Amino acid sequence: MSIMQASFVALISSLILTVIFLPLLIKFMHSHHEGQEIRDEGPKWHQKKSGTPTMGGTIFVIAAVISVIWVAAWQHSLNKVVWILVISLLGYGIIGFLDDGIKLYYKRNLGLRAWQKLALQIIIAIVIVLIASSDHFNFGLYIPFAGVVHSVALFVIFIIFWLVGFSNAVNLSDGLDGLATGLSVVAYGTYAYIAFKQKNLAILAFCMSVIGGLIAFFIFNHKPAKIFMGDAGSLALGGGLATVSIMLNRPWSLLLVGIVFVCETASVIMQVISFQTTGKRIFKMTPIHHHFEMLGWSEWKVDIVFWIVGLVGSILYLAIWG
Repeated sequence: MSIMQASFVALISSLILTVIFLPLLIKFMHSHHEGQEIRDEGPKWHQKKSGTPTMGGTIFVIAAVISVIWVAAWQHSLNKVVWILVISLLGYGIIGFLDDGIKLYYKRNLGLRAWQKLALQIIIAIVIVLIASSDHFNFGLYIPFAGVVHSVALFVIFIIFWLVGFSNAVNLSDGLDGLATGLSVVAYGTYAYIAFKQKNLAILAFCMSVIGGLIAFFIFNHKPAKIFMGDAGSLALGGGLATVSIMLNRPWSLLLVGIVFVCETASVIMQVISFQTTGKRIFKMTPIHHHFEMLGWSEWKVDIVFWIVGLVGSILYLAIWG
C-alpha cells in the first residue's frame, strides 16, 4: 500500500470516529446543561450563542491520535516523529481541556490563569525538545540573511516560542463558527502535501488524521454551530501545526501557511500597544475577525474571505518554495 493510500485510511478513520462520537458529546453536554459562556466584551449578537456545547476539539483530537497511531503501527512507521506529533497535539489539547473544564465548572469565560496556561504550554514544548534531542536531532536553525545557526539554546528558545505562539494564535482565531476549523484544514492540508513530497508517512498520516477529524467536526461546527471546538481543539491544532512545521524542517513556512493566524495575533498586539500608548484603538474590535463583523460582514463572509486568504498564503508558499 502506498503512503498516500495509508494516509487516506488515517483520514477516514479519524473522520468516522469523530462523526460517531461527536453527536454523543453534544447530547451529553445538552443533557447536563453545559455550554460556552460568551465574553461580555465580545460582539453583542454573539450572546445568543451562550450555552452552545463546547470542548468538541476533545473528540477530533482523540480521533486523530488513535488514527495516526494505529495506521503508523500497521505500516511499521510508528517512530519517534509520530510520538512527538502525538504529544504536541494531545499535550496542548489537555491544556485546553483543563481550561475549558474550569470555565464550564465555574460557569465563567475565564479558565486557567494566563501564567498557568503559559507555564503548561512551555512544559509541553520542553518535553518535545527533550524527546527530539534523544535522537540526534539537528538543532540547526535557519535565520534569514544569516544562514543556519547551530545553537541548542537558540533552537530550544525558538521551539518554545513557536509552539506557544501558534497554539495561542489558532486559539485567537477560534471566534466564529467554522473559522478556525476551515483555516486548520487548509494549513494541515498544505503540510500533508509537503510531507507527501518528502515521502514522510509519519507526518503525512498525522496531518491527514487531523484533517479527517476536522472535516467531520465542521459538519457540526459551521454556522449555526451545534458545538464549539473550545481551547481543547484550538490549542491542540496550533501546537500540532507548529510541531509539524519544525519536524518538516520548514518552521518559517508557517508565517505564510498560517498567515491568518499571524494576522489575528498581530491585530491583538497592535490594539493593546496602541490603546496603552495613545488611548486609541486601531481596530473596532480584536481579534481582527471581530473588526470585520463590526463593519457589517456576516460570519459566513468573514469565514470565506479568511479561508481564501489562508489558501492564497499556502499556495504562495508552495509556488515559491514548494
